[in-house]
Amino acid sequence: MNEVRRVQARTGGKLLADALVAQGVTHCFAVPGESYLDLLDGLYAVRNRIQLVTCRFEAGAVHMAEAYGKLTGRPGVAIVTRGPGACHASIGVHVAMQDSTPMVLLVGQIPVEETDRETFQEVDYRKMFAPPRQMGDADR
Repeated sequence: MNEVRRVQARTGGKLLADALVAQGVTHCFAVPGESYLDLLDGLYAVRNRIQLVTCRFEAGAVHMAEAYGKLTGRPGVAIVTRGPGACHASIGVHVAMQDSTPMVLLVGQIPVEETDRETFQEVDYRKMFAPPRQMGDADR
């Protein structure tokens, strides 16, 4: 007998939340923001698998994720909003990098069609979070 399987449509936020579950993530530390509402909906759908720890400041969320990574040996997951949220998170990312602490930072983003148009709170995260240059690196 041929069984027909239906593929249920999922949003990007639900896909990301499901991927976090698949990777064994049990906690996320976040300052909820409008730049990733879809992910918040996805995390709500898996609330029995991932505990969302709501924080009041992005630096605090990232330091909690960094401490979680140090204590468990598993990546701490922090989620912050774009622009100032990512800037505040950068200090914790630096600490995690310097201490080789496993951590994942998810940053809300502007709509892709608004990139490079000086959109509200737009930041080039590839440049901001790029590794420091080493002595002898040529200018890029």
